[in-house]
Amino acid sequence: MRFVAVGLVLALVAPVGPATAVGDPAAAVDPLIGSLRDGTTWPGAVRPFGMISWSPTSTRGDQTGTGAANGYQYDVTRVRGFSLTHLSGAGCNPGAAGDVPIMPFVGAVDSSPTADTTDAKYASNFSHANEKAVPGRYTVTLDSGVKSDLSVTTRAGVGEFTFPAGQAANLLFRTSNSLNGSEDAEVTIDPARRKVTGSVLTGAFCGRRANGGVNNRKTYYRLYFTASFDQPVVANGTWKNGELAAGSTHATGGEGYATGADRAGRGSGGYVTFVPGAKVRMRLGISYVSLAGAEQNLRAELHPRATVDQVAAEGYAEWRRELRSVAITGGTEAQRTTFYTALYHVLLQPNIFNDVDGRYLGSDFRIHRLARGQKAQYGTFSGWDQYRAQIQLLALLKPDVAGDFAQSMYQFAQQNKGIWDRWLHNNGPTHVMTGDPAAPTLATFAAMGVTNFDTRGAFASLARQARVQNPDAENDGGCPGQCTGQRPALNTYLAMQYAPQDACRCWGGAAETLENALADYSLAQWGQRLGADVRDLKDRGSWWKNTFDPAVGYQRARRADGSWEPGFTPSTQTGFAQGSSATYTWMVPQDVPGLAQAMNGQAVSRLDAFFHDENGNWAVKGGSALRYDPTNEPGLHTPWLYNGLGVPSKTQATTREIVDTVYGTGPAGLPGNDDLGTLSAWYVFAAIGLFPQTPGRAELLVGSPLFPKVELRRSNGVRLTVEAPATSDANQYVEALSLNGRPRAESWLPESFVIHGGRIVARMTDTPAAWGAPR
Repeated sequence: MRFVAVGLVLALVAPVGPATAVGDPAAAVDPLIGSLRDGTTWPGAVRPFGMISWSPTSTRGDQTGTGAANGYQYDVTRVRGFSLTHLSGAGCNPGAAGDVPIMPFVGAVDSSPTADTTDAKYASNFSHANEKAVPGRYTVTLDSGVKSDLSVTTRAGVGEFTFPAGQAANLLFRTSNSLNGSEDAEVTIDPARRKVTGSVLTGAFCGRRANGGVNNRKTYYRLYFTASFDQPVVANGTWKNGELAAGSTHATGGEGYATGADRAGRGSGGYVTFVPGAKVRMRLGISYVSLAGAEQNLRAELHPRATVDQVAAEGYAEWRRELRSVAITGGTEAQRTTFYTALYHVLLQPNIFNDVDGRYLGSDFRIHRLARGQKAQYGTFSGWDQYRAQIQLLALLKPDVAGDFAQSMYQFAQQNKGIWDRWLHNNGPTHVMTGDPAAPTLATFAAMGVTNFDTRGAFASLARQARVQNPDAENDGGCPGQCTGQRPALNTYLAMQYAPQDACRCWGGAAETLENALADYSLAQWGQRLGADVRDLKDRGSWWKNTFDPAVGYQRARRADGSWEPGFTPSTQTGFAQGSSATYTWMVPQDVPGLAQAMNGQAVSRLDAFFHDENGNWAVKGGSALRYDPTNEPGLHTPWLYNGLGVPSKTQATTREIVDTVYGTGPAGLPGNDDLGTLSAWYVFAAIGLFPQTPGRAELLVGSPLFPKVELRRSNGVRLTVEAPATSDANQYVEALSLNGRPRAESWLPESFVIHGGRIVARMTDTPAAWGAPR
């Protein structure tokens, strides 16, 4: 999902030391990569798949917020708090989450922070020279003189705030100031027990105050928190809608941060004051179930005397263990940093959503418990984005997590009257984007050996969604265009065998057709494994042909009367979602030979022109609707299509060019919105030299390995090894390949490689080779 696009050239430096495996991959991670506006990542403290993510929320000092969906933007160096939840790389503004910013403030609290809509007073500048982010810990000294040091467990955190001497020391709990505002918030202060508790009712996504849900029910959640301090509280107060009440211990009130004039000066919160120069250790826990759940999570995960150093060390060790699931050998320091930071970003989501006792908030807004055998309920699914790379990498490395995620999505769908939503924010359906991404997601999990979920129940539910119009989905509303629920206007689609632009109730008819065709193909692959009758779904996988206009040679929006949408050019976005016809025309990974036939044998030359300008120079950084866009998802698979067209050497050259010039280190190291790890997952696959061939299947395409050796350790014990001893900037072409010691002529690896493991060895050369071409 797009926000804005900017590319970056990766500065390659000479390899450091011998080609040995990276011993501490966590040390190579830079959480600030992608934190400029384009990547929309954030640098705060978090555990793998963590519920809590404690990170700064910045402000420009006006009513425009940060301009980023995650609350942090590298070039906005003014903080209004450290909030407890975040989405990594979401492409919209205002964003989502950023719940309960807690601001260490120096000086007298003598006016309401919500009245101060420009954050002129209740915020502080900072310098990146005084900021440090490592996996599991975030530290910054603000210009106000306060040092904030944060670390977390999965559902709790400990922060240490060191205030300057001689001035009042305060912590502001801005309960109503979630990034996308709030419907209601409350805070309670218990000075004698050194404690603050509260909650916020929020959840509106991407600026939309009511995201639909079943029959237009709002998809809000309530986040509860509990916080306690090791220092005495010497003063306290609350505020509501611009009015400060010194000494008050309770306040309620909705709305929130001033992202618009309607919210300016509104909201509620509270503050506690400590002696000047205090060093305050705060312990807190969160829950989406109840305040008692937050208390229980805190007790279970944080020792009463736990310090930031202790918790941060445990978090760092956990990240080191997770990142060791991929062991790379060789490469430059910059390449290793880019690689392991990308893997770090992939493993931030999905997010654990249940309390330690197994309870969680369902999509029906009722409290449920984990299913038998389920270890965790996971929330948030950026479906349209993630199913193109992130979910495959999740399934490859963490099949146990992928299975629980699949079960979580199935349970949310059951609670939502059978509707599998495209984009879940925590538990809530948002209807964002287009297509039916849950289908290829779970089909891919099943193909890649993920078994720890109700495979038959989930398949039956998704197949029914693909075949039978759900009246509740028809009645939902609320995404760009006229999107409604999942599989909107399904009966029309089934009757016409394409989504008509003027009657599809969708973002774009051609895009919807392509997305549905791929979803149906993946469901057919899954159903065949289960022995189901999927002949109709298999046939529907070819319906992409019904929006391919042979007269122009591109995908094109089509009307209900069968006519083509007028005024066509390859750069048009009419009929498409966040992409042009030039990009979407290639979105047929399930039938590359069929696409080549439709292009009358010109597919290779047309693909060449997609990656090069009219002078033959590389054009892979984005900026043209006629060419490859690395910043957004519809075309992420296109560099790998050369394999299916019989010229894998061009895949190797293209992916290496993107890896070397589009991705890199530093805050601008991601080319666009990471979209919950999707762009990062693409980089990880490309650097390894493998990429999923088709959603719903487990075969892997072979590209150009960046590192001499990579070992992937699946959480189920399976091991995959990719060796390319002679790889280099010059030697980027595969001359020969062996699989488990036997020569392999095909430019793809079979399902058995993923399921049972194996070892491939690529002999690399500096010129395009004939390996992988049809014989």
